[in-house]
Amino acid sequence: MSDSIQKGKEVIRIEAEAVAALEGKIDERFEAAVEMIFHSSGRVIVTGMGKSGIVARKIVATMNSTGTAAIFLHPSDAVHGDLGMVRREDVVICISKSGDTEEIRQLLPMFRRIGVKIISMVGNVTSHLARQSDIVLDMSVKEEACPHDLAPTASTTATLAMGDALAIALLHKRQFTKEDFAMFHPGGNLGKRLLLRVEELMVTGKNIPIVQEHIPLTEAIVEMTSKRLGATCVVNEGGVLRGIVTDGDLRRLLQRTTDISRLRAEDAMTRNPKTIRKELLAAMALEEMESFNITQLVVVDEQQRPVGMIHLHDLVKAGLGGDAIG
Repeated sequence: MSDSIQKGKEVIRIEAEAVAALEGKIDERFEAAVEMIFHSSGRVIVTGMGKSGIVARKIVATMNSTGTAAIFLHPSDAVHGDLGMVRREDVVICISKSGDTEEIRQLLPMFRRIGVKIISMVGNVTSHLARQSDIVLDMSVKEEACPHDLAPTASTTATLAMGDALAIALLHKRQFTKEDFAMFHPGGNLGKRLLLRVEELMVTGKNIPIVQEHIPLTEAIVEMTSKRLGATCVVNEGGVLRGIVTDGDLRRLLQRTTDISRLRAEDAMTRNPKTIRKELLAAMALEEMESFNITQLVVVDEQQRPVGMIHLHDLVKAGLGGDAIG
């Protein structure tokens, strides 16, 4: 085994052991931290210098996306005006391996003056920061992966994991659902799948291809061509959906006969086509299309009258993907 492979495995082992050791530290202090944040009417202010600051930013991002409002406060910027973002009702999480980071020490009297509660995530539970905190989460590690104990490695990994533990415990306590998550990620794939409705993507009004069942098939083809959806709804005199004529229906018809001059729309249509309601999720329309290997669905109301049509291409364009091929 090469030195590089051996060293890489050693780093992973050290960091994995540091994270595993956290399980024994999820105790009443952890529960108290969760309760303090949950019952706060303010936000979570997370602060830290250097690599602790980078971890703090990630914790902030995770909390914000899982229902807990959080802000990163850079310690150096705080003493130059940014401290104004902190309110009495907030909860501050201070991250420091040593617990004696000078910039954090400068902030502690100011936090006390404001009246915020302080949670420390610290590697030294007897440090100045720990003594000034309302709740101390022990982030000490057996060893760092860095052989010179200079670069925080195992300690930052453990702190990141503890931040995730806080965020997910709060998520559970808030009964935060995947729909809530989607609300904070409307541009992501999950957000689109959980939020986007059929009515937001379907064509409506004069853009819906519709013909009467008794009209000549040639007129139905003109309607299909002009609306460019590869199909047309076929309705009776009352406007109720009777069927659909698709490009595929026409291809199959032409395999049987090339003389369509005397045929009507009803002669070529597929009866009882697949339909969907406009208030349903667009992801459900995609599932229907993929299940039945079709490329469009007629959107109907309670009386089975067409109110729209949704095409696979519109779903793909909206970022929902799809494998249906028609």
